[in-house]
Amino acid sequence: MRKRLTQVFPFLLPIRKKQKLFCFYTKMSLDSNTYVKEVMKTTLPFVQCETISQLINKNTGFDIKYQENKVFNLILAIEPIDGIMIKPTETFSLWRLIRYADKVTQYKEGLTVVNGETIASVGGGLCQLSNLLFDLFLHSPLTIIERHGHRMKEFPELSNHIVKGIDATIAEGWLDLKVVNETNRTYQVKLNIQNNEITATLYCDKEPEYDYEIINDHLHYFYKDKQCIEEVDVIKVIKSRTNNESVRIEKCYTNRCIIAYELPSEIKVEGEK
Repeated sequence: MRKRLTQVFPFLLPIRKKQKLFCFYTKMSLDSNTYVKEVMKTTLPFVQCETISQLINKNTGFDIKYQENKVFNLILAIEPIDGIMIKPTETFSLWRLIRYADKVTQYKEGLTVVNGETIASVGGGLCQLSNLLFDLFLHSPLTIIERHGHRMKEFPELSNHIVKGIDATIAEGWLDLKVVNETNRTYQVKLNIQNNEITATLYCDKEPEYDYEIINDHLHYFYKDKQCIEEVDVIKVIKSRTNNESVRIEKCYTNRCIIAYELPSEIKVEGEK
């Protein structure tokens, strides 16, 4: 197996990270996108959609302090996003907005996945924010232009009713979450942490014409290379707000990830382990 240069010479890793970050943000400054930057304290009049995520997951099997540290990190990260405006033709980049969120107050150690292994690292847990925002954007007419699914699901969802495959991992310098506003409407993201929940709401300057429902199709599990794989189609159902009838049904993508925990016995897994 070929080794990376930084694996042979570990002392080069900090230099490599700085190089990646420089290229990452320089590329954004030179591309043709107009990135969002205006934050408005007053709230736009109409709600397009809202999504809520529970903060503390007791099913991780790790010390609860990492969940508490994650909440601390999320509070820092949502500050530069809360109230951000997404105007027509503008692009939302999660990393561009939270790049300096820890400049004054440093992040704490939270859980993150590195090379398929769950470890504690400074700034861990921010994927819950990207997951939440991705879910929010899916329920809107905004166009998602960059999203990266998690390669592995380390622990079960908090509820069996959660739509599967709705996640977006981020890694500064490598992976971002981006959407572009190709509509003639202006949107605003509002975020709030309260009572062990984080709520994301997308507001609009005009009354929305449609609602966007996300459902699953063709969910199945199978073994590949001795690993359990979850594969599912993520479907968007566009409904008229006038009569709640379906206007259009779109397949967004097929999500595939490794299941790293024991599935309930009633779930059928195809193939042999």
